[in-house]
Amino acid sequence: MSKSTPEHFLLSKEEMKTYGYKIVDILADHFDTLCDKTVVTQGNRKEMDALLDDQLPYEPSPADKVLNHVTRDILPYTNQVSHPKFYSFVPGPSNFISAMSDSLATGFNVFSGAWTNSPTASKVEIITLHWLLQMFGFPIKKGGGIFTSGGSMANLTALATARKVRLGEDFSKACIYLSDQAHSSNIKAIRVLGFKKEQIRVIPTDMEFKMSINKLKNAIAKDTIQGLTPFCIIATAGTTNTGTVDPLMEIAKISKKEKLWMHVDAAYGGGAILSENGKSLLKGIEKADSLTVDPHKWFFQPYEMGCLLVKNHKWLSQTFTEHPEYLRDTEGNTSEINFYDHGIQLTRRFRALKLYMSMKTYGLSTFKNAVQHSIQLTEDLEDLLRMSPKWEVISPATLAVINYRYNPVNYNLSEKELNTLNEYISKQIIKAKAAVLVTTILQNQVVLRMCLINPNTKMKHLKDTINLCESYGDDYLKNKKTSVDN
Repeated sequence: MSKSTPEHFLLSKEEMKTYGYKIVDILADHFDTLCDKTVVTQGNRKEMDALLDDQLPYEPSPADKVLNHVTRDILPYTNQVSHPKFYSFVPGPSNFISAMSDSLATGFNVFSGAWTNSPTASKVEIITLHWLLQMFGFPIKKGGGIFTSGGSMANLTALATARKVRLGEDFSKACIYLSDQAHSSNIKAIRVLGFKKEQIRVIPTDMEFKMSINKLKNAIAKDTIQGLTPFCIIATAGTTNTGTVDPLMEIAKISKKEKLWMHVDAAYGGGAILSENGKSLLKGIEKADSLTVDPHKWFFQPYEMGCLLVKNHKWLSQTFTEHPEYLRDTEGNTSEINFYDHGIQLTRRFRALKLYMSMKTYGLSTFKNAVQHSIQLTEDLEDLLRMSPKWEVISPATLAVINYRYNPVNYNLSEKELNTLNEYISKQIIKAKAAVLVTTILQNQVVLRMCLINPNTKMKHLKDTINLCESYGDDYLKNKKTSVDN
């Protein structure tokens, strides 16, 4: 490494190429061997403190030494969220083109907040937003949006916009409605925006985990009679627990009749719009005023990339535009969008590039096939589980999410025993580092949940995991029976 002017962080061209090629080699090897890697990583704070206890580095170190440290001591101790056996939460199946695109955006250090700083970056964001508007049936000329760090920021941006457009400055009597299966980021956003707990209406769901329309209507009517202001309905398109889609058409009718803002949180399920099955389940999503979707989920982008779409792009500028003196030279004509006027961030990285380059490289058909593969695979898994005398499906395959539990027919187990058994199976799978398969709770039942949006996940991976789960379950019950007999 050059030492002539270290204070300026200078490397020679050859040094940069050599270092860069090493990183590309590491990434290419990672993508190529990902399926063979251990999916689970475990480490408590004490272990991590022993592994990584760095002091503030005053003196420089060789770049290769630091890189080796990272590849040896840091990267291996992260769960492989792109692994085909990472079934829990929402996996992060990225792709190499997008990863390299992100490297370009970071390397050029593109500032995508203002048109004058990067007109091409702004135009690429407009183009990719138009692609998404088209996919979801939003108006392209009038509609708009913004890329965010994820669904949490997109939901916050949406509700801030809804509050400004519909309520102005006084929102003390406003009421917001969402289901008991809505994502927690919505509650966070509501609180951050200054709404009180008493203004939140959590609507119970039905047996299919969909927002109850009757109970929603009752809540709105009650609030109206009491002189409150029903303001916004947050519908979910793809709940985290079950992949369920709220009845969007009916919610749209209520929103129109009662003059409520309709926001759809499709951070998870929005990508299903690319499949025929998904498009049918998401019918009515085009009637929303605002929509959250996460490209870093089912559009296979690296973290962080969320997105907010709105029916009228002017709503965003009305909500977020400020005119400080230091930005006066960035104000162009009305067609030149400054995205810092459409959201919370002033400084913004060039997130749109990875979606743009991967869409252009792979084509929409590849994305569609990957989404359809996930949906079909989950339905095939449901068929497999239903044919087994050992498994019980609790929530059927919906948008590539399925919930089930180990409940062999030749045992008469209580609900408490079943909960303990399925918790045990999950813990053993994680302990063996065979897969990431954790539990959730549905109707007071502990269940195993799979989210199968990774296009590299195959039926063989699922069968291997199910067989291993069965072996843990069988051993647990045999040991339990032996203990009772003794």
